[in-house]
Amino acid sequence: MGPLRGVKVIEVGGIGPGPFCGMMLSDMGAEIVRIERKGQFAASEPKFEVLTRNRRSVQMDLRKAEGVKAVLRMVEQADALQEGFRPGVMEKLGLGPDECLKRNPRLVYGRMTGWGQEGPLAKAAGHDINYISLSGALHAIGRKGERPVPPLNLVGDFGGGGMMLAFGIVCGLYEARISGKGQVVDAGMIDGSAALMAMMYGFRASGFWTDERGVNMLDGGSHFYDTYETADGKYISVGSIEPQFYALLLKHTGLEEPDYQDQLNPAKWPAFKERLTEIFKSKTRDEWCEIMEGTDVCFAPILSLDEAKEHPQNRARGTFIEVDGVLQPAPTPRFSRTKPETPKPPPRIGADTEDVLADYGFGPDEIASLKGAEVI
Repeated sequence: MGPLRGVKVIEVGGIGPGPFCGMMLSDMGAEIVRIERKGQFAASEPKFEVLTRNRRSVQMDLRKAEGVKAVLRMVEQADALQEGFRPGVMEKLGLGPDECLKRNPRLVYGRMTGWGQEGPLAKAAGHDINYISLSGALHAIGRKGERPVPPLNLVGDFGGGGMMLAFGIVCGLYEARISGKGQVVDAGMIDGSAALMAMMYGFRASGFWTDERGVNMLDGGSHFYDTYETADGKYISVGSIEPQFYALLLKHTGLEEPDYQDQLNPAKWPAFKERLTEIFKSKTRDEWCEIMEGTDVCFAPILSLDEAKEHPQNRARGTFIEVDGVLQPAPTPRFSRTKPETPKPPPRIGADTEDVLADYGFGPDEIASLKGAEVI
């Protein structure tokens, strides 16, 4: 019953950001068919492939003309197609945007790459860490005097890549309903990660942000926006930016001397941070939670993946769910009326091949012919 109910998407199988885009769309109710190459096998039990939850799986040999023809026939009934190969790969298969849009002029053709569809690096291999290196994002993350710290693969693959492609596809679908015409969505992770840095680029231009890592207000340079170790070797976070929140931080840590009122003086941040480090290490994480959690200090304990599911806030909102015994994040965002259903477990690769083909209008003889040609 999600807001994308009835939208039909063909996902040409890939890794990382592509499946994440598919997860975002399918969580919202889109009917996604994921096409895996023939011979592909899962590295683990299907239920652990969380990014491929909530859709059906077809296994097909796209190196054969019959397989390409079958996909093009499916494209005629689809609203969108998403793929995540290097530029030119889909064209070589005969499934590029020109061919697909000829079959279905209303199709939204979503493309996911690291470097984008053009430019000197367009056809070079890369991963999240490389794309966010060129956008400036990775340079900004880390401690002063130390090397940059990879923020997992959240900024390039998922935030700047899969999320941007999902957003682009939905924008394309909306516009197609007005114009009656499809188009190509080019989601490059280098561009997406740059977009996530928009505020920092604005700060840099204004002189508020320096290009030195770990000395700015939001990158661990300030004493009021950072993480601290507690007496039991665990960690807490504070983000007391606004004056009224900062005043509460000083109150609850006992730092009410006049000098600490000089909050926004970077020259004093190292000394202030050193004192806060001592104070926070004087109590356990739970003791600091008793003092600060739920106040306007802007405080939170830093929880592990195993701990996060048990926090009362996450439990109250149902932030995490179990699907086939596997803990995973629930669909987001939330809607008051068109509420997404609980996700279905990830499928076994190729489990739905014949059912999907039948749903797309292939008769028993045609399916048997594709089997005989070893396309499926």
